[in-house]
Amino acid sequence: MSVLELARAEIRALVPYSSARMEAAGGATLLNANESAWMPFGDAGLGCHRYPDPQPAALVERLAALYGVRPAQLLVGRGSDEAIDLLVRAFCRAGEDAILVQPPTFGMYAVCAHVQNAAVVEVPLAADFTLDAGAVLAAVTPAVKLVFVCAPNNPTGAGVSLEAIDDLARRLAGRALLVVDEAYGEFADGASAATLLDRYEHLAVLRTLSKAWALAGARIGCLLADSEVVTLLRRILPPYPLPRPCVAAALEALSPAGQVAVRDRVEVVRAERARMVVGLGALPGVRAVLPSQANFLAVRFDDAGAAYRRLFQAGIVVRDVRRYPGLQDALRITVGAPEENDRVLAVLGDGA
Repeated sequence: MSVLELARAEIRALVPYSSARMEAAGGATLLNANESAWMPFGDAGLGCHRYPDPQPAALVERLAALYGVRPAQLLVGRGSDEAIDLLVRAFCRAGEDAILVQPPTFGMYAVCAHVQNAAVVEVPLAADFTLDAGAVLAAVTPAVKLVFVCAPNNPTGAGVSLEAIDDLARRLAGRALLVVDEAYGEFADGASAATLLDRYEHLAVLRTLSKAWALAGARIGCLLADSEVVTLLRRILPPYPLPRPCVAAALEALSPAGQVAVRDRVEVVRAERARMVVGLGALPGVRAVLPSQANFLAVRFDDAGAAYRRLFQAGIVVRDVRRYPGLQDALRITVGAPEENDRVLAVLGDGA
């Protein structure tokens, strides 16, 4: 079966909105979009008086090269969140279909499902927060159209091996679309699930420039998937999702020099992560530091609330994840610059 048979029939039949930038280009005088003829004050050459290309070719090509896929296999949008929302809207019929998630995990999967009035099937991660493929497969019903796997997982940091993803994708064939969220993939060991895309048309991979690429404020993310899935999602993508300044920032970050800088910073984060595991683990009051393949650490405390308050009073804000199942005693601490990490260790050490 085609992966599109899993999608909503009305989305497959939808005639998408045709924006002015989708029409024939090449004219020197653009009078087809009711734009201003004048650039705004302070435009700095960005051309913001014109609507942007819905899928800027230069950005798509550079991202495709970065992730090792063909441009037709890539959809770029406003962070990974937009791709999650598009997938849920395209594949899940309101009141009928469902997604499957593995708590504790990223909350936007469930939020997008609830907005669509799709059910959320929860299959908890194993006790050590690793993927329980057997339990996932046992919970997949005909109503489940999307299976989300966060790899590395947020908020625990646990990685998922490529072998596990391969096995799960093989066993989900004809049943559901497997969505692997690699928002923290640059910090992890092993190959990306994108290497499996040509093998499985029902596999999608989420990537973002918000983390390793330091572009959280630009909101640039992408979906890697079979070209038919990309074409389907473009039917419901807003006409002009990417602001010109954000595209310019992304292209600059993805330049050869930018890529070298990111690789260097990722190595610093990985080294600092290892140092923080040792440093935090040696502090009184710290029960455990969970293994992490991401740029953060989930840390168990004797009194997580007191640790949070101590850090906050010192001007350090970390993520309180005690509401998540299995993490009732934990805080999530981002691995920052060396001096920021030193400050965390000092504050927690002083309060011990």
